[in-house]
Amino acid sequence: MSHTSDSESNSNNNEARTTTAVPDPEVVTRPNRSRFTAEYKQRILQAADDCPHGELGALLRREGLYSSHLTDWRRQRADGELQGLTPQKRGRKPDPQAAQIARLQHEIETLQTQLQRAETIIDVQKKLSQLLGLTLDESNGTR
Repeated sequence: MSHTSDSESNSNNNEARTTTAVPDPEVVTRPNRSRFTAEYKQRILQAADDCPHGELGALLRREGLYSSHLTDWRRQRADGELQGLTPQKRGRKPDPQAAQIARLQHEIETLQTQLQRAETIIDVQKKLSQLLGLTLDESNGTR
């Protein structure tokens, strides 16, 4: 092989690498999850129930749905008409006691701050009474 053919093949490889690294602008980077309203689900279920034999596939293709959608929606409809067909919020459910716990923790912090202030005031009063030579009568809380 000659030296020129090696350099030509290297330049061709470099061109191939640069052209494949450019992303296609038509590609959606993150697809959106489909969400269907209860009315839409009911309308599609009614249309699927009314379809003559063999026409269900055409309905699903036209609407861009899968047969599993119909299965899930029928099960939801059997569980409870509109309640079963409404979309469920995904993720962890909020802890019902979390708000109360947060409120109580804030209250504890506030009370601890007030207690520290009260203890500081009492200590200052004790030191002041010692400096002035005043004594407190321990039995009734007066001088």
